[in-house]
Amino acid sequence: MAPSAMTRWTKSLSEAQPVPYWFEDPGKPHPEPALTGAETCDLLVVGGGYSGLWTALIAKERDPGRDVVLLEGREVGWAASGRNGGFCAASLTHGLANGLARWPGEIHQLEELGARNLDEIEKAVARYSLDCEFERTGEIDVATEPYQARELRDWHQELEKQGLADGIEYLDADAVRAQVNSPTFVGGLWDRRGVAMINPAKLAWGLKRACLQLGVRVYEHTPALDLKTYGAGMAVRTPYGSVRARKVALGTNIFPSLLKRVRSYTVPVYDYALMTEPLTTEQLASVGWQGRQGLGDSANQFHYFRLSADNRILWGGYDAIYPYGGRMRAEYDDRPETYAKLAEHFFTCFPQLEGLRFTHAWGGAIDTCSRFSAFFGTGHHGRVAYAAGYTGLGVGSTRFGADVMLDLLDGEDTERTRLEMVRKKPLPFPPEPFAWTGIALTKWSLARADAHSGRRNLWLRAMDRLGLGFDS
Repeated sequence: MAPSAMTRWTKSLSEAQPVPYWFEDPGKPHPEPALTGAETCDLLVVGGGYSGLWTALIAKERDPGRDVVLLEGREVGWAASGRNGGFCAASLTHGLANGLARWPGEIHQLEELGARNLDEIEKAVARYSLDCEFERTGEIDVATEPYQARELRDWHQELEKQGLADGIEYLDADAVRAQVNSPTFVGGLWDRRGVAMINPAKLAWGLKRACLQLGVRVYEHTPALDLKTYGAGMAVRTPYGSVRARKVALGTNIFPSLLKRVRSYTVPVYDYALMTEPLTTEQLASVGWQGRQGLGDSANQFHYFRLSADNRILWGGYDAIYPYGGRMRAEYDDRPETYAKLAEHFFTCFPQLEGLRFTHAWGGAIDTCSRFSAFFGTGHHGRVAYAAGYTGLGVGSTRFGADVMLDLLDGEDTERTRLEMVRKKPLPFPPEPFAWTGIALTKWSLARADAHSGRRNLWLRAMDRLGLGFDS
């Protein structure tokens, strides 16, 4: 970025607070007390993000008499569940392209299960009065280059041929700009029903409240330190106590799993976002966006953006930062060089909004696996279940993962547990320095493809053949 452009765009960041916008809410609940002493239960859930919260809630819905305890190392929703963009997608496979490439024989069933899962989330929002700003607006995948528009049109035709285009509409340049006005948009694909917008922190807080109402005992600021067999069940040690449980569900996602053999399957990738001040009536009119859809562009290094309930624009994505060795540190949550890049891209997309200020800028780690969609399994002879590797689409699919974990723990043969997606795992990541080198080369290759009309080089094509990459 030239110095003059940097000064021009970075002025918009002068008052941005390096904290997630979603957390600055007067309605944020107080944390539950930490566990002190010994507890026993039927089911112990480790992790207070969406994965753990949905598991605890559904466990009580399935069997109100089941005694459930949930442990959270810090506060419910503080990590990825409260930091994301608030896109709650029906897809269980990180998009149709990824699902069709990996599980072509199951894709119709996976799509049906995903749609049903999103419907169940919408019902839970109503049933428990979850004040999470749920809006089922859909999402538009926008093209900003002519080749991307051609690819979207061809993809829509392929979806029609496969019988997967229900509710999905191709938009030409005029049609997409009639929805959201950006001079960079030259086409789009609108999924009208498959995505909802939510306030991610409020969803986590609402799920916590619902769990408490159903009798789940929630302990915050209580990290689980280790997991061991104890008689016919399991025991987990915490800083001030312990829990003995018949069964354990692990919803720790990017944090090191209590099952060490699972750790090599995920790596942390840091993602970043900006939030603007509220748009004025005139600014909002200049953009249009009356349908309030979520948006994402079609590049490999893509942006995602949406309107909040108070008409701010969240703008995130593009940079995906993997720290060498998979280290996770609080200082990685703040990255000014990425914020400056995102600000430049924002005003390129919406030049009519020049002068708008960003009020918040933040980042966080995403649990990423090599197939870019969740994987599942058990340990300790079926007494422990886990789900991880959601790769950025966990807002909705973690509820499906909760159902899978409970099916596995209950020993049930269901349409979920019979899925190849559930029965088979992705390839693990290699040790360093090979993991860092491979990820860096992949990121470089994706940027190069974006700069050369989407053409994938030999490295990306080899990764595609191995099932280790986003499909074009």
